[in-house]
Amino acid sequence: MEQALQFLRRRPTLRVSLLLSGGLVWLVGFLLLPLAYLLAVSFAERSPYGTIQWTLGMWNYGRAFQPLYLQIYWRSLWIALLTTALCAAIGYPAAYAIALRVPDRWRSALLMLVIIPFWTSFLIRTYAWMIILRTEGVINNTLLALHVIDQPLRLLYTPLAILIGLVYGELPFMILPLYTVLQKLDRSLIEAAQDLGASRWRTFVRVTLPLSAPGLTAGSVLVFIAAVGAFITPDLLGGARSMMVGNLIQNQFAVARDAPFGSAVAFLLTFVVLILLRLSLRSAERTTREIL
Repeated sequence: MEQALQFLRRRPTLRVSLLLSGGLVWLVGFLLLPLAYLLAVSFAERSPYGTIQWTLGMWNYGRAFQPLYLQIYWRSLWIALLTTALCAAIGYPAAYAIALRVPDRWRSALLMLVIIPFWTSFLIRTYAWMIILRTEGVINNTLLALHVIDQPLRLLYTPLAILIGLVYGELPFMILPLYTVLQKLDRSLIEAAQDLGASRWRTFVRVTLPLSAPGLTAGSVLVFIAAVGAFITPDLLGGARSMMVGNLIQNQFAVARDAPFGSAVAFLLTFVVLILLRLSLRSAERTTREIL
């Protein structure tokens, strides 16, 4: 055993390779190989019995661009973008206050409040929103009791309900990256800007916001990717009339038993997400270079 350890010490490259081998095996076996199989399935054809028929072609990708599915993609895109914008508008002030304004003794408690929703199943939290938003739910009963409305509002099974559920579910993924960046911010830069006569708003726009851009970019990417591919929230809060691309993919595999078409849509979604991710990384790199 000691000889083997000495052999590894003399060959650091081999030692690093052994350390990485477990992760590489897991990555290849449980990510790359299944993706390669789904890519091959996306060029196949569904048989009349719902199985995969290995007659290869591009018809699944051509079918994915039919007007019916383009409406679903467009709905998924604008809901995901609006979710990201709302999470940024709500999450940035919260992260800013926790990182720079709140006393140190309260910081851990407030971060705990941000993380606490993760202790409960996302499915259970979505069912809770169904109870809140339904016709006999908390919001409608409160508004009726206050005589603000005469009849219950239709909140559940609408795009608004999907938006509320997504913002609620993805907001921590915006706050945490922003808090990480803002906490490490050099406060002497803010003080220097104010000493030179800049107002609080001008200091925020010219100093704080550019320096926190990497955190904002990271949070936006996390929120957008999760929102554009969501299927639990649109399924429970939106219903069949508000189908998103995640529901489309899930239905093709679980209901229609059309794995080739579902795989094609999934890979198109992956391709779009990779492009947006690349653009966001380039934007973050450009911002970092401008700051430096």
